[in-house]
Amino acid sequence: MAIVVRIDVELAKRKLSVGDFAEQVGLTPANVAVLKNGRAKAVRFSTLDAICRVLECQPGDVLEWVDEAPDASA
Repeated sequence: MAIVVRIDVELAKRKLSVGDFAEQVGLTPANVAVLKNGRAKAVRFSTLDAICRVLECQPGDVLEWVDEAPDASA
């Protein structure tokens, strides 16, 4: 997937556990794991809003687009 979720980085910066984060956002720890592991197919804006509110960050701090196109020079 070309979108990488960086929640783990933001949690580490804040020394926040997955369980505490999940509770504050209103998700189950299992659903946080789905997001962290890049297995989520979609994220609701309301969930993204809650994530950013809890982490006090911008969406771009937790979501990153990575170009997965094959290298043309290879």
